[in-house]
Amino acid sequence: MELTGTYTATTEVMKSKFIAILMPINSPEEFKKELAKLQKEHSKARHIVYAYRIDQKTKSCDDREPKGTAGRPLLELLLKKDLNKTALVVVRYFGGTLLGAGRLLRTYVQSGVAVLKAAGIE
Repeated sequence: MELTGTYTATTEVMKSKFIAILMPINSPEEFKKELAKLQKEHSKARHIVYAYRIDQKTKSCDDREPKGTAGRPLLELLLKKDLNKTALVVVRYFGGTLLGAGRLLRTYVQSGVAVLKAAGIE
């Protein structure tokens, strides 16, 4: 399945704000440009984690979050929903409270699911 537009959803947990963005992409180069725009737009964010799938190429990044708590679970969502040529990015504004690895993982997955629902993907 391929996406036709860009979708966003926001989740708040213990004063941390998670902004999930689901977008169509056609190449790793295109994704790098989109990521650079997001980094500029959200320069005060603590973390910008992501995952993408373009045909057989996949990539994920935890952006300094504990290993395996952010990028990989987002990639699993893309694979589970069979989304191709799609990137899933979550921008985190730190609210001052450490969530712990388990809560962090659940919150990133919850953010990803919220934006998938916003896109009409159940």
